Amino acid sequence: MRDEPEEGVRLLVVDDEQHLLAGLRLNFELEGYTVDTAATAREAAALLAGRKPYSAIVLDVTLPDTDGFELCRRMRQAGNLTPVIMLTARTLARDRVTGLEVGADDYLTKPFDLDELLARVRSLLRRQRWEARRVGPSPGSALRFGRATVDFDSHEVEVGGEELKLTALELDLLRYFAQNAERVLSREELLTQVWKLRDYPNTRTVDNFVLRLRKHFEPDPAEPVHFLSIRGAGYKFVPGDG
Repeated sequence: MRDEPEEGVRLLVVDDEQHLLAGLRLNFELEGYTVDTAATAREAAALLAGRKPYSAIVLDVTLPDTDGFELCRRMRQAGNLTPVIMLTARTLARDRVTGLEVGADDYLTKPFDLDELLARVRSLLRRQRWEARRVGPSPGSALRFGRATVDFDSHEVEVGGEELKLTALELDLLRYFAQNAERVLSREELLTQVWKLRDYPNTRTVDNFVLRLRKHFEPDPAEPVHFLSIRGAGYKFVPGDG
């Protein structure tokens, strides 16, 4: 069953292909969303500096001034954690990983299926609504492992005494790992329980997000001690001092 769009949902769509930009705007507006568009990184940055926050951003990698990777990186460095779905005609795995490493929440290769893009946006918006409805602290919400302390209620994260900003999806994935510590979790289970999507075509999304958690929390991401790969099965989270 499709979610009914909530009032006040605002999307920013950034792409230098005018026909695609117009088509995406039309289809998102048919979903009931308010949509702003930009054809350059400069236009997008000006809109992002406005007073009203966006619910999600659809961001093309190839822009005429600054590429989408750099724009996303600057957003995250500035503390803007708005969910981002990146669009690109590039098919190299390294490019997909780069998009996720700079802080994007999802990545879709052109040409893409419109229904899939709409579904992914709905999934991010659902997650935003659930996060907004969390009220008050709950006992035992803090997680400590290795050199990290994570407060899931306040979204405050520290590693070695340094503050770390996690996106909503990174935090949700870490939360699910913590709730299922020492248990082997398949990629399919993580996609269903964290991303809230079934029959998801690309399980590499999970792999890329685990790489991000390793980069954030492992003393040596190449030799993980907390986020372990279980060959042929999935991943296991092992808390402790590392």
